[in-house]
Amino acid sequence: MSKQKPKTYQQTEEQISAVNEPAATYGHSPVIINPDKLYSYADYLTWMDDKRREIYNGVVWMMSGPNRIHSLLSTNIAAFFKWFVRKEKGQCEIFHAPFDVRLPKESKTRDDQIYTVVQPDICVVCDSSKLDDKGCIGAPDLVVEVLSPSTAKKDLDYKFHLYEEAGVREYWVVYPDMKAVSVFTLEKNGLFDPGTTYEYDAIVPSTVLKGLKIELKELFEG
Repeated sequence: MSKQKPKTYQQTEEQISAVNEPAATYGHSPVIINPDKLYSYADYLTWMDDKRREIYNGVVWMMSGPNRIHSLLSTNIAAFFKWFVRKEKGQCEIFHAPFDVRLPKESKTRDDQIYTVVQPDICVVCDSSKLDDKGCIGAPDLVVEVLSPSTAKKDLDYKFHLYEEAGVREYWVVYPDMKAVSVFTLEKNGLFDPGTTYEYDAIVPSTVLKGLKIELKELFEG
């Protein structure tokens, strides 16, 4: 796995160091998690309560609900993507959380062989063979995560490397407080590039959705 660290703002790095996030916080969930066990997607499917979880290499992480700004930005970006794909009559499909993305290793695709399942804020899937009734199996072409203090460490460290290893072609990290977006593109060596950060007055392009250009002013307005 790559040791590369994503290029981030200093303020965000300070937020990460201040977040002491446990591997899982279970509250009053009736699901009993054994910290010594590695959990698979087959286990995940048996959890019938209303808690949202992700599994990173067998380790369970609880997900907190998004705040208003997080929800607004996710909705806006998904709307931009959907409008563009429809206008261009493209074949890609856009999905908004909660939507399960299973990331198998070594072509092991049985539910009990998959140890990573995530719910990106937004994902773009251009290969319809990866879609089934459960969600997406395999790497989406483009993934967007909107940062919050509670998710910064996951999105800029754990998920960065998960997406890189899985072969996600393009990864967007959105900074709500700074009104900026960092875009990481997968290179031929299988690693993300150092990333390009676009600030409030910039226009963000995409290599996956060729021709797409999002004006950040318009995205962050309101």
